[in-house]
Amino acid sequence: MAKLPSVSGRVVVKVAKSVGFELDRQRGSHAVYWRDSDRRRIVIPMHGSKSLKPGTLRGIIADMQLTVDEFVARL
Repeated sequence: MAKLPSVSGRVVVKVAKSVGFELDRQRGSHAVYWRDSDRRRIVIPMHGSKSLKPGTLRGIIADMQLTVDEFVARL
């Protein structure tokens, strides 16, 4: 299993777009992405270049239905 990387919200957005998510809306510093194929929604904190906390990143990866290895491969 790959080690969880330290990434910002912008990097997570790139991975989310590569697996079919599109920007639905943004309010403040939280962007909501939507995938129409399976009607899944993820919320990505956009706090500049600040890295996401490990628990938050793991939750987003799980919401995208990816493993950490698959996530790291798409970076």
